[in-house]
Amino acid sequence: MRVLILSWEYPPLIEGGLARHVRKLAEQLVAQGVDVHVLARGREDSPAEEDLCGVMVHRVREPERPRDLGEFVTWIEHMNADMLAAGVEVGDRYDFDLVHGHDWLVAVAGDHLANRFRCPLVMTVHATEYGRHQGWVDKHPQSHIHGVERWIANRADRVIACSAYMRDHVADIYELGEERIVVIPNGIDPADLVPVDDLDALRARFAAPDERLVLLVGRLVYEKGFQLALEALPGLIERVGNVRFLVAGSGTAEQELREQASRLGLDAHGTFLGWIGDDVLHSLYRIADLTVVPSIYEPFGLVALEAMASGCPCLVADTGGLREVVPNDDVGLRFRSRDPDSLGQMAERLLTDTALRDRLVAEASEHVLTFDWADVARRTHEVYAELVGDRSRVL
Repeated sequence: MRVLILSWEYPPLIEGGLARHVRKLAEQLVAQGVDVHVLARGREDSPAEEDLCGVMVHRVREPERPRDLGEFVTWIEHMNADMLAAGVEVGDRYDFDLVHGHDWLVAVAGDHLANRFRCPLVMTVHATEYGRHQGWVDKHPQSHIHGVERWIANRADRVIACSAYMRDHVADIYELGEERIVVIPNGIDPADLVPVDDLDALRARFAAPDERLVLLVGRLVYEKGFQLALEALPGLIERVGNVRFLVAGSGTAEQELREQASRLGLDAHGTFLGWIGDDVLHSLYRIADLTVVPSIYEPFGLVALEAMASGCPCLVADTGGLREVVPNDDVGLRFRSRDPDSLGQMAERLLTDTALRDRLVAEASEHVLTFDWADVARRTHEVYAELVGDRSRVL
């Protein structure tokens, strides 16, 4: 079986979790006997074609993306046109059994290529514009993005969602029959979470030995809920004492969050790190006493998985896919979504109860192993095989 996967990013070009997801899926599909080609955006100096760990990667050279969201939508349309042209050329050299697109960013190219190749189209929905904006999708560019997402979800032969929550969400807002949606959770490979060498020195930069370090990781945007965590911190610091915080990430809400922290008197109690590389990020999980994931909207919850795989206790909002990543209080704790008081109370419990933290870390180290990339690829392969009518090739 030969498949063409479309993604707007693929390592070494990484702007978020999508690139890592597609890489791990593609490599595991190759390990299971699938001939995988990936069509992705590349920089000016990227090779047009290269074999990376058995995955044949074809690059569409594009300039750096614009910052303005309105311009970004136009840029995505141009990228899809370029991807389509490149995909046609690749299709002239290879016969593809299936096209698999990831998110609205490659929807138009994916649809046209599947039609040209006369093969099934699979779309993975990693998040929705409707969810990111709490249903406010009546104005451009949100209305345009929502329209593309709805259109491609209904065009696809199968839609893959990363959680049962996302299956229900996608079925509802796009009016899809649930039988067309397959739930395949994301995976994690603990071996990928490689820290820097001197963790003691890194921790000393941010907290004294007697201080508790609370970590917040992710894109600094409204739906990630960092404003709720900041609101909870003054009370937590007053009750527990010796608490410091780290915010790792960047995004459109960064300046607003920094200003909020100043208003709350938190400047002396923590640090905004901005964007950081994977090695430092993976190290932060190992030096923190608690990772908090306060999302308002969360399709899955990879940060929680990474924290648990790194031996850091985890506190998450009781919402979305986080309920499935942290399904019970054996592996982590949940607080009432959108409730800073609940967040603060649960964080206090975790920071003051050493036995509880140790128990959660031990149980979570086993729990994360159930999110295995080989299993993700096997289940994805089954979807492919069903659509192309060749179940016998599934290993």
